[in-house]
Amino acid sequence: MKEFEDLNFDEILDDGFSILSEEINISDLENLDEHNEQTIFPILPVRNMVMFPKVIIPITAGRAMSIKLLEEAQRNNEYIGILTQNNSSIENPTTDDLFSVGTLAKIIKIIKLPEGNVTAITRGFQRFKVKEFTGKKPYFKASITKLKDSSTKKKDEYEALLENVKDLALKIIDIDPNIPNAANFAVKNISANEDLLNFICSNASFSPNEKQKLLEEKSLMIRAEKCYALMHDEYRKLELRSQIHNKTSKDLDKQQREYFLNQQIRTIQDELGGGPESDVEELLEKAKKIKWNDEVDEHFKKEINRLQRQNPNSPDYNVQRNYLDFFTDLPWEKYSKDVFDIIKAEKVLDKAHYGLEDIKKRILEHMAVLKLKNNMKSPILCLVGPPGVGKTSLGKSVADALGRKYIRVSLGGLHDESEIRGHRKTYIGAMAGRILQSIKKAGTSNPVIVLDEIDKIGQGIHGDPSSALLEVLDPEQNNSFYDNFLEMGYDLSKVMFIATANSLSTIQRPLLDRMEIIEIAGYTLEEKVEIAKRHLIKKQQEENGLEVKSFKLGNAELKHIIDAHTSESGVRGLEKQIASVARWVALQTAMEKDYEPKIMLEKVDEILGVPRPKNLSEITSVPGVVTGLAWTQVGGDILFIESILSEGKGILTMTGNLGNVMKESATIALEYIKAKHQELGISSEDIQKNNIHVHVPEGATPKDGPSAGIAMLTSIVSSFKNKKVKSHLAMTGEITLRGKVLPVGGIKEKLLAAARAGIKEIILCEANRKDVEEIKKDYLKNLKINYVSRMGEVIELAIES
Repeated sequence: MKEFEDLNFDEILDDGFSILSEEINISDLENLDEHNEQTIFPILPVRNMVMFPKVIIPITAGRAMSIKLLEEAQRNNEYIGILTQNNSSIENPTTDDLFSVGTLAKIIKIIKLPEGNVTAITRGFQRFKVKEFTGKKPYFKASITKLKDSSTKKKDEYEALLENVKDLALKIIDIDPNIPNAANFAVKNISANEDLLNFICSNASFSPNEKQKLLEEKSLMIRAEKCYALMHDEYRKLELRSQIHNKTSKDLDKQQREYFLNQQIRTIQDELGGGPESDVEELLEKAKKIKWNDEVDEHFKKEINRLQRQNPNSPDYNVQRNYLDFFTDLPWEKYSKDVFDIIKAEKVLDKAHYGLEDIKKRILEHMAVLKLKNNMKSPILCLVGPPGVGKTSLGKSVADALGRKYIRVSLGGLHDESEIRGHRKTYIGAMAGRILQSIKKAGTSNPVIVLDEIDKIGQGIHGDPSSALLEVLDPEQNNSFYDNFLEMGYDLSKVMFIATANSLSTIQRPLLDRMEIIEIAGYTLEEKVEIAKRHLIKKQQEENGLEVKSFKLGNAELKHIIDAHTSESGVRGLEKQIASVARWVALQTAMEKDYEPKIMLEKVDEILGVPRPKNLSEITSVPGVVTGLAWTQVGGDILFIESILSEGKGILTMTGNLGNVMKESATIALEYIKAKHQELGISSEDIQKNNIHVHVPEGATPKDGPSAGIAMLTSIVSSFKNKKVKSHLAMTGEITLRGKVLPVGGIKEKLLAAARAGIKEIILCEANRKDVEEIKKDYLKNLKINYVSRMGEVIELAIES
């Protein structure tokens, strides 16, 4: 609710004026004590009105504080100072929100309204200026300087000007239907020149700021001139409004109402110089600054002509306007300049990412070819690896190295084809696809766009987004990518797309074929330590408001955190543990406790909790337990395969949430044992009289794949022979009924998982030797790898004699 607001002209004249004429002798106001000894004056803030001297105005007050001011001032027969707010939207003004010049006023009468508000009939007395505010409670008070109006020596000119003001005021009253007839009577019957001028200034439809400037003007002559100029502007507007009304108000009926409104808007737009013509001019001006080929230019002209033919008030006009706005905002044939400083680019990549040599090499090769040829289709790279290894952030580093704009488009959970290819522009709320929106946002046609989580695209009732990506990610087609909203081809061949994925199994084969796959395996222990020292510790110190030397973690402590408190391929878990240490340091600092900045091993475990057990020898210290190697979407991992014998009839049972392929591997392993039991040193009676139960722990986790074949075989043989499997030994490989061991995938991830788990010896298929040779020797320095071709070799290597 507004605290104060001036009543409208009708209320002033019909309500207030009638009260005054009936109950107050206005002539008595001239006898007010001008020599009043009052020095401190209550200040009443008002908004949307300005009080002038010798003018009677009712003011409505709503807040208890303001009502109290009015009642006490009337009771004490005090003058009040009325100041206008410089910002009418402020509900609770301060002294800074008030103009310094206002009008002293006397309260003539207070009328209580039914809702608890009061209306005070006030009469302006004299202008004043605030010297100093002396109080805020219960309302503003101030010491003031009274201001006098200066008369003019040009009496005749002044009186003639006031006659013009009076005549123009009467014309405005006649032409404006919102002004009551009583105003005509009031203007004609005010005899004093100063009173007439102030009455018109107070009640004219000028803005509060314009009225305030008139009040602050001490020269009556200049005040009259400014008032006359403002009235002329107001009279022109009223005449124009009347002309527009007359143009559109002839012979109207119900069917013409809509036409009337449209015609009136068009007339106003013609007078203001706006409308559809200005839209077209604006679009043509934007088009002049854009470099595009003849085909695009022809299409643009066709669409701009269509815009000109449409009614500006129809829905289709806005659709066409939005389309052309998007069309002209696209960076047609605008390219950022590539940076060909390969040495500098290599430093940028090395600084931002430790390791990842394959992808760095590929980026530098691309830059080298681009530097020599100066024109080539950008490659479509797909970075595949477990979470937390830096796939997404690598895209930003590539953009920095090339000097290009960087845009990230998250595709996880996308299931609508129109998100890629856009909607038809005729639909309500239609928009272009994410690819072109990203191009528009980048402002260049050759940014680096990271398509994040491309393996997690869904398929819904609105099409298949991954199929729409076939054109985007095909270097032979994307030079004219068709977006449904744009309705013509757009060249994406200069865009460098970098897709990221955790797994290739869910990506369509045709889409996979269009990309250059670069696999990013997990980090080794040494790489994680370097990443923590170079990036993670500093980052967590900044995020937790700590100084650079607030805490330090040495190599031994970092290795302990990695080994005992994390189990991952990337470094997200490591960062969380370092963040825990940083928060502990922040707590000690905030509580002003002494602590040792060099965090020791004992303190690490105290902060992070009990380390996880790692002694695999205890787990595999009984017959029938084998350590297998598995590949998961989050990298490599180890799993334990257990088997046990019980009296029965040679029945095989399996548990552990196993898939069909793993169940088949166990069946093949048992059949092989039955066929080769003599070579393996197992009696047929033992096989026939014992049931075999195979279990893979963590039964809540689904498991499938052929990689556990040799591990299942070894586990069952170990149970039959009642001999343990060597400790710190792990294996992976597929088996056949003929006794051959077949290669499997994910070797690098599996070997890194084995190293993390403390495995010292590995059994692999001979055909996987080439995969191992592609891995850095540093990663395998603590691993002994045995290559086998037959199942007999596996048993001989794995089971203790």
